[in-house]
Parts: sequence; structure tokens; C-alpha cells
Amino acid sequence: MNPQLVSPKGTPWHPNRGFETVTYIIDGVFDHQDSNGGGGTITNGDTQWMTAGSGLLHIEAPPEQLVMSGGLFHGLQLWVNLPARDKMMAPRYQDIRSGSVQLLTSPDGGALMRVIAGELDGHDGPGITHTPITMVHATLAPGAEVTLPWREDFNGLAYVMAGRGSVGAERRPIHLGQTAVFGAGGSLTVRADEKQDAHTPDLEVVLLGGQPIREPMAHYGPFVMNTREELQQAFEDFQKGRLGTVPAVHGMSEAGPQA
Repeated sequence: MNPQLVSPKGTPWHPNRGFETVTYIIDGVFDHQDSNGGGGTITNGDTQWMTAGSGLLHIEAPPEQLVMSGGLFHGLQLWVNLPARDKMMAPRYQDIRSGSVQLLTSPDGGALMRVIAGELDGHDGPGITHTPITMVHATLAPGAEVTLPWREDFNGLAYVMAGRGSVGAERRPIHLGQTAVFGAGGSLTVRADEKQDAHTPDLEVVLLGGQPIREPMAHYGPFVMNTREELQQAFEDFQKGRLGTVPAVHGMSEAGPQA
């Protein structure tokens, strides 16, 4: 997982190769466009899952009116590695709307789980992945606790987007902006503190896990490959225009969204 911080104006056109970007918006609006024809606008609870694969150019930015008005914007972006066999696959774009995710609740109703991708306790999310991955956004009311079944061959992470709580049987404390890494086992336990801040009434956690790829990785800038030679080839392909050209669609230009 690689949470990304972006400027209020977003990011200009830039290349990607060899991995996926998963942009999840909790509050606000975000525009995306890529040179492969993917693109659109996401808002509260929506996800854009872009597979760069063999390479493309793309741009990400909040609409200009949101920037000018100082509106709320809250989200995160994950970088998901691709196995060597898929690094040069054709790019793909998934537009996952909030209404399509699988909604689950704990028996006592204290926790709501949104399954965005992968499988949780027999329930599948809409996101399509290249290796086995599970991505869940969980909201826990103050004092609520949930133990979720988790594949033993998966790693497990919990990233706190809001609030305070604890994880694991040992109830290790965790709060906004922190990531917990779970050890081996067949379940993940998360608990919300009894008292939360007034502006964050619940504990908001993204739970992530997947089957480790266990391959060499060479990463530099916007390229995630397996070898240094593949990185050099990616830079050469970008410089020679082989990763696509900037399209003039969706109301965007090289500078970003148009008013």
C-alpha cells in the first residue's frame, strides 16, 4: 500500500507501467482520464481501479470548482503491484461505484463493512484483481468490535482513515494515519475506542490483504518492474512516446480539468 498525497490541483499528465492505482474517495469529487480511453468522475464511496500494465499516461485532479471553493476532499490511493506475467498486459480501467460494493454488518450492528474487491466470508466485492486481494472499508461505532475471517495465506493490513481504536487480540492502539500489520492467522480483529473525537464519531479503517507475489521488484518514479533493465526500458518507451498520447476528451487538456 502506498497512500498518496496530492496537491489541491491534483497531478498533471504522467506515465505509469507495471502496477495498478486504486483511488478510493470517501468525501469529495475526483476526475480521472487516461490515454487508453479510461476515465470518469468519482465521488463519495466510489473507487477507480486503473491497471497501467504495459503503460499509459493519465491525469488525476479534483474539479476546478471544488478547488476554488475550498470544498472537502478526503480519499486515498493504493499502488498495487502486478506479477511479472501481467506487467505488460493491456491497460484496463474499472469504475466501481459505491452502490455496487458488497455491504455486510456485524451481528450486533456495530460495524459496517464495504467489500470493494476480493472475498470476505463468502461475499465477493465487484473489483477484479490479478492476484488474490481483499479490500474492505470498515466503519465501527464507538466501542464496537469485529473479528473478520481472513485467508491464512494472505498478509493483512489496517489503515486508519479516521478515529481511534485497537487491533488484534492484544488490542494494540491505532489512530488516524497509522497502519497496523497483522501477523499470521485466520482472522483480523479491530475495535473502536469508546470515546472518539467530536469531528470523527466512528472508527474508519481500510482493511487490505493479499497473497504475496514474492518476486523481485525494481521501482523508480511511476514505474514498478522486476528488473533494472525493465525500468530503463520503461523510461525509454516513455521518452519515445510509446506509452500513449494525451487525449482531448472528457473536458480535459494537458493542464487538467476545464472549467
